[in-house]
Amino acid sequence: MTADTAGTESWYAVRCVFQWDTPGAPLYEERLTLWQAGSADEAIERAEDEAGTYADDNGLRYLELAQCYTLATDGRPGDGDEVFSLLRESQLGREDYLDHYFDSGTERQGAVAEE
Repeated sequence: MTADTAGTESWYAVRCVFQWDTPGAPLYEERLTLWQAGSADEAIERAEDEAGTYADDNGLRYLELAQCYTLATDGRPGDGDEVFSLLRESQLGREDYLDHYFDSGTERQGAVAEE
């Protein structure tokens, strides 16, 4: 995370986690939102306010987990700018790591088809 310059606003990506009320196995959503704010704390506060509204509007439960990442960009984000990074220690090998965290077979990725 980069340090903020006093009196200026930076861009922040905030990841919030939700639980859907679905039959069968629990369904969780990780959602990234982008905020221009004076500090990481302000970005998190605004993201959590929006997360509560998003949860209420969609019948979800906000799990009160917010992770913030300061974008290392001068000015407005553009093509190719990194918007989030998370480092995790793991004893899993490459394929097992990807299968465990990102390709378990239970992910629902992409757009939801309209009925």
